[in-house]
Amino acid sequence: MSDPTHDPDDPSESPIDGEGFDVDDWARLAPFAGRLATLDDVQARRAVFAMSDTADGRPLDMELPQPVIWWDDDGEQAAIAVQAERHTSAEGEVMEVLGLILPDGEGVVALLEDVDLVDDTDPTWRDLVDRAIDPDAAGD
Repeated sequence: MSDPTHDPDDPSESPIDGEGFDVDDWARLAPFAGRLATLDDVQARRAVFAMSDTADGRPLDMELPQPVIWWDDDGEQAAIAVQAERHTSAEGEVMEVLGLILPDGEGVVALLEDVDLVDDTDPTWRDLVDRAIDPDAAGD
């Protein structure tokens, strides 16, 4: 779903501002929605990723920005999904791909199947955000 107030060509509305987020200000992250991202979008920091070697690419109909818990090799991490696309590989595999922003501002790419969609009141998500910002602030 595209945000009609969001101007994807305005660099001040970059989802990847490098400043990260906390549990109270995550919603300020600008989504990249309504079309597939290009390499120019990634280089301008409007999008987290661009995929060119796939077929049938299209944006996923998903509310963005969206708090998520991302399950990576190191365990669970809090993140905000700011980009969502569906692509089909040359082998016919359908991939639902998300561009995520971590609390430290880093952008990462993940599959939708590797995240849990949550809301900002989820105690686990809030604790993960707090721990990412200040490892000594972890809840019990």
